[in-house]
Amino acid sequence: HGRGEAFDYLIGERTIEPALEATRAAAAALLLAKRPVISVNGNTAALAGEYVVKLAEAVNAKIEVNLFYRTRGREEAIASLLRSLGAKEVLGVGERASATIPELMSERRRVDPEGILTADVVLVPLEDGDRTEALRRMGKTVIAIDLNPLSRTARSASITIVDNVTRAMPNLLEQVASMKEKDRGFLEELLRRYRNESVLKSVLSYIAKRLMEIDEVELGKP
Repeated sequence: HGRGEAFDYLIGERTIEPALEATRAAAAALLLAKRPVISVNGNTAALAGEYVVKLAEAVNAKIEVNLFYRTRGREEAIASLLRSLGAKEVLGVGERASATIPELMSERRRVDPEGILTADVVLVPLEDGDRTEALRRMGKTVIAIDLNPLSRTARSASITIVDNVTRAMPNLLEQVASMKEKDRGFLEELLRRYRNESVLKSVLSYIAKRLMEIDEVELGKP
């Protein structure tokens, strides 16, 4: 969390253009998906639960609880919060998480057979690198929200939105709403042209430029 806050400061605590480009691609991927799933941990539920529920409704996605430290109490608490915000169904709670992601050792390997296991597109805000890589190996399109453009999650996801989850989720919902009427060809072309590596490089260039500017301002002070 501390590292994320540091990176948020480096991008000026706002949504920068490369993040918007990734958000547009993410919206297209979710709208084209046959079985989209939003993976939710405690932080995501607390920081952006309302938008998780709204986005799931907008793209007809399932919501699945997935935790690194799994206890029935924590799962139920998150599911209960999401339901209080309007979620009709929350997967991945208790016995429902009966399937496993191959090659993962942590509790995050446990997934719902009706959710992440069979999803074609998975949105993973605030995710760890191991699971992002494992989901990619399973052939899934993985959309990550991660403030650190150098993290394994950011580098291994199909689409990485380098932004604070509290800005990224409302932005994603907005992009979905504006693209909902676009035809399939438009969305497919947008995705075809998207290059995650180049977006991450743009983020790093932005940070480097901003650091130089901050440095000049600070050094110029009497």
